[in-house]
Amino acid sequence: VKRRRPVLANIFGGLSGPAIKPIALRQVWLASSVVEFPVVASGGAMTGTDVVEFMMAGATAVQVGTASFLDPSAAWRILDEFESWCESEGIKTLDEIRGVARRRD
Repeated sequence: VKRRRPVLANIFGGLSGPAIKPIALRQVWLASSVVEFPVVASGGAMTGTDVVEFMMAGATAVQVGTASFLDPSAAWRILDEFESWCESEGIKTLDEIRGVARRRD
């Protein structure tokens, strides 16, 4: 405020982390519905449950960005949470959950 000029070099910043997760989930769902190649999710994965949601939307892999900035060991925690969830649900392969939110049974 005292300098009366933007603080960021690019004048404005981006939006990332949990704030964009709903948008990212929708985009993964849409993209994985129309392409034949793997979709990597990016945007808001902070927990193992978030990874489950992205996988259910159709992601093949999930990038962890903001969580790693906040906690450098976040990827390991998220992986542990994801593996625990899979074990508790009896999930043996990712194909059992990948894209299930897209299916109309």
